[in-house]
Amino acid sequence: MARPKTPLLSKPAIRQVALTLIDRDGLEKLSMRRIAQELDVQAASLYSHYRTKEELLSDVANEVMAHVDVSEFEGGDWRAGLIAWARSYRAALAEHPNLLPVIASGPGRREEALRRADAVHGGLVGAGWPPRFATMIGASTKYLVVGAATNSFARGFDDDVRVYQDRYPNLSQAHRLAEVAAEIDEDSFELALTAFLDGLTPVFERVRAEAAETTQG
Repeated sequence: MARPKTPLLSKPAIRQVALTLIDRDGLEKLSMRRIAQELDVQAASLYSHYRTKEELLSDVANEVMAHVDVSEFEGGDWRAGLIAWARSYRAALAEHPNLLPVIASGPGRREEALRRADAVHGGLVGAGWPPRFATMIGASTKYLVVGAATNSFARGFDDDVRVYQDRYPNLSQAHRLAEVAAEIDEDSFELALTAFLDGLTPVFERVRAEAAETTQG
């Protein structure tokens, strides 16, 4: 019998099933046994591709991070770079919210995450930010993105108007928030991102001026 042209089991196939299960059932329910059942193979056969579940999760997170856009930093515009990075980062987390604990824990040794961290830091320093500021800006942007992706502010309010009547007069319309949750969450993220970037602008001007004075001195 001729050997199949495409292997029946491969790392991409395992990662795809793992991500599907994570999206559907949550991170805590993922196991090598469940992945094997979905692929109709024995669990032991997975270990020739991934030695541990943690190694698999690292590769899954790496694949998701590959969709985060840091290309705008190449143009030298730190603000445009941060906007594109933050928006695409949030979109990636929003598409796979159950994977957020793995991605938010840090890049570790994941290649795609490290490439993006390198591009962000290099882009900020290349645009004129001192390295320490570049580190803090990267961290601050991550806090903003991960916070926005963790849960929905608007969906956290009960839609029963009786909860608020008479007792919470300033929340008289809170029961309607769930109806426009996606819009509220999106606009709130954009507001926070814009305010953050606007706040950085005078800081950038100050550190550039201080650097120029130091050079002249």
